[in-house]
Amino acid sequence: MFVALSRFTIANDMAEKVQAAFRNRPHLVDDASGFLSMEVMSPLGNPAEIWLLTRWSDEQSYRTWHRGHAYHESHKGIPKGLKLVPGSAAVQLFQVFSE
Repeated sequence: MFVALSRFTIANDMAEKVQAAFRNRPHLVDDASGFLSMEVMSPLGNPAEIWLLTRWSDEQSYRTWHRGHAYHESHKGIPKGLKLVPGSAAVQLFQVFSE
């Protein structure tokens, strides 16, 4: 299994709108080849920090999705006016070797 963990921090007061956008997301990734699951979360006490964890059957499936049209379409639901803390956006990639 392969995991992509994205993290960013919202700079303006839009955490609730971002959370609502994820709750109402169009589920475009759900049918991507190799996609297994997605979780979106915030640390307790810091709702402006968003963590997005996606699980994939393999790295190539993730990379194919990430380069594809549906990936870019899925980001159209980002609330207008959203600003991020500079330097807060990061993606870490993991190979899962034990569950």
